[in-house]
Amino acid sequence: MARYVFITGGVVSSLGKGLASAALGALLQARGYSVRLRKLDPYLNVDPGTMSPFEHGEVFVTDDGAETDLDLGHYERFTGVAARQTDSVSSGRIYTNVLEKERRGDYLGKTIQVIPHVTNEIKDFIEIGDDEVDFMLCEIGGTVGDIEGLPFFEAIRQFAQDRPRGQCIFMHLTLLPYIAASGELKTKPTQHSVKELRTIGLQPNVLVCRSEHPIPQKEREKIALFCNVRKEDVIAAPDLKSIYEAPLAYHREGLDQAVLDAFNIAPAPKPDLSVWHDVADRIFNPEGEVKVAIVGKYVQLEDAYKSVSEALTHGGMANRVKVKVEWVDAEIFEHEDPAPYLEGFDAILVPGGFGERGTEGKIKAAQFARERKVPYLGICLGMQMAVIEAARHLAGIESAGSEEFDHEAGKKRFEPVVYHLKEWVQGNHTVQRKADDDKGGTMRLGAYTAVLKEGSKVAKIYSATEIEERHRHRYEVDIKYREQLENCGLVFSGMSPDGRLPEIVEAKDHPWYIGVQYHPELKSKPFAPAPLFRDFIRAAKENSRLV
Repeated sequence: MARYVFITGGVVSSLGKGLASAALGALLQARGYSVRLRKLDPYLNVDPGTMSPFEHGEVFVTDDGAETDLDLGHYERFTGVAARQTDSVSSGRIYTNVLEKERRGDYLGKTIQVIPHVTNEIKDFIEIGDDEVDFMLCEIGGTVGDIEGLPFFEAIRQFAQDRPRGQCIFMHLTLLPYIAASGELKTKPTQHSVKELRTIGLQPNVLVCRSEHPIPQKEREKIALFCNVRKEDVIAAPDLKSIYEAPLAYHREGLDQAVLDAFNIAPAPKPDLSVWHDVADRIFNPEGEVKVAIVGKYVQLEDAYKSVSEALTHGGMANRVKVKVEWVDAEIFEHEDPAPYLEGFDAILVPGGFGERGTEGKIKAAQFARERKVPYLGICLGMQMAVIEAARHLAGIESAGSEEFDHEAGKKRFEPVVYHLKEWVQGNHTVQRKADDDKGGTMRLGAYTAVLKEGSKVAKIYSATEIEERHRHRYEVDIKYREQLENCGLVFSGMSPDGRLPEIVEAKDHPWYIGVQYHPELKSKPFAPAPLFRDFIRAAKENSRLV
């Protein structure tokens, strides 16, 4: 039976609950324990799949096809444990499940209420896989006091009461604001946050306090006294130069020891933090720098491409270089020469996205990289833009475009080199979709196999001829244009096992020009960089030397 750590937040949002949860998971692993991390989000969307990246940041996709919060990406990057559909749930999903049961008559005519029906549904979700790991870490989204989160707080209160004593603890993150005029850290917001938590029946065992400044001993003692915790359980969470410093920083502050003490685990196994010391060494002691342009449409919010930027960092660590990323809005050079915006970069990356806005700029970025022999990585839509660019400028298909853009405009303007995928094989069954289906959960989602062409650049990069990567898209490159494009030097070097869906293209006479339909960034980790990103940065490093 797993031990449970419930992670909550107070005062303000974006304190770093996800990062703290991930770092704690890594520290428990370093002591020899198995862990799984979960995210319970109070919003009413069924999942973040239909949310704008400006609203919610990136949508993280699991092997089994769940569209989840970006915090699950942190969980995977820090622990290496592949997330599953059962590791993420929202209020929308919980209420949907309850109402579906009510419609089926599962409640035998009872009046459906938040307590016990909604809270029971949440508790049932929390205990999935209870016997698989030593520790289950469950993060509650939002902040204490939010009306949307009340059912979740009540559910974890009940859950802890239902379990044997000592089986569940509560970790609460708060903010200690610094008032420059008086030169003081203020503890009152933390006191009020804990008071709010206690009014709903939850007493934190461990307090993690975000602060821009060190927490003096006097303030620690004050927090401990008024929040009813030991002063050893008041953990400072200062700002860090890199998120990958978090496991070592939290260990120095005693977070993992405080959690084990709360569970009365003694003597605690000693941690092996050698992996994280190596990660920190690679981050803080680079032997050079490369400049990479990310040409996208959501560049105003970096969290929209969170996994991409982290995977670039991992690639830099593998090559002992610092990756300096610059975000370039694809719309700014849609109607002009991209050279002034893209010259001086060692590599160019065009990430995924939806809709026509900014695509002409992405096509120009792909053309610039191809013609100037600059290393290029196109991901999902970035691959499709590379194919359209080659079709227009190499294969002579001047009106080449995507069915996605015609669908938006309501009229036919392009020859659809990229088309709406209506049927594909998933496992041992066929999936069918229509263009007017609901948007949520209807894409090609999750892990799929790709067969790589022997002798191709990607086969050498992966050291394999068969790989499995995660997808999230509803438009595909049309295989009927393969011969025309390959005659022009754009090789289809990766295909679905049935040979119908292009997974990878690469330029024949180019030092490094690759487009992939999947999202390799989703499986990259600091201690196990994604092969494509590792080699992409190697190529950027080589290009910087040539320049």
